[in-house]
Amino acid sequence: MEFISDMLLGLAALGAGIYCIVLSRRLQRFNRLESGMGGAIAVLSAQVDDMTRALQNAQATASASAEQLSALTLRAEQGAERLELMLASLHDLPGAEGEGRRHRVARRRARGDLEGAE
Repeated sequence: MEFISDMLLGLAALGAGIYCIVLSRRLQRFNRLESGMGGAIAVLSAQVDDMTRALQNAQATASASAEQLSALTLRAEQGAERLELMLASLHDLPGAEGEGRRHRVARRRARGDLEGAE
């Protein structure tokens, strides 16, 4: 009985060894850089690096644009405040009540025009 158990144990060890060899060969084919999954992983890793750089560039550009936009918004708000003040001061001018009236404009003649008129 001991001989049969030794034979079965030897056959199991031989089967496990053959199975390990088969797995080793499959793993080598899987990790080949040219055609296997290793190549795909290398390509994806390079693409991730490129995308990371592109994302950092986009973030820098977006932050610069945000700063520029906030500066322009501040400038526009200041301009709007000045316009509101100007409009408010226009309402305080005399004759502002008769907005339907036409304003008269007095023009002065130049000296050359006076000589030609005589």
